[in-house]
Amino acid sequence: MQKGFMQKGFRKIIVIYIIMKIVNLFIGFISSIYASYNESCSDIAPQNNCVSFSVGSGTGCAWMCQYCENQLGTSNYYFTDSVCSYESGGCVGNPQAGVTYTCCSN
Repeated sequence: MQKGFMQKGFRKIIVIYIIMKIVNLFIGFISSIYASYNESCSDIAPQNNCVSFSVGSGTGCAWMCQYCENQLGTSNYYFTDSVCSYESGGCVGNPQAGVTYTCCSN
């Protein structure tokens, strides 16, 4: 009786060991795919940090400049189409509703 009991216990240990190995292989496979995906995405990322957005009617450059500063985390940025710029009175320009604008950090 004791011999059969030990054999069953040993078989359970072997089965658990095999299952753990399969799970570890699966986790390693998923991790390598994730790492490869992150690496390929960083290869196509733009050099500058940019954000694109559109505005509604009545939105001015003051809001747009504040939005870019908040989104990019810096006051050192530019609009790719020069829609807004800084002058002595602040951020000025003539944005149009429904147009997509992009600002990028330097």
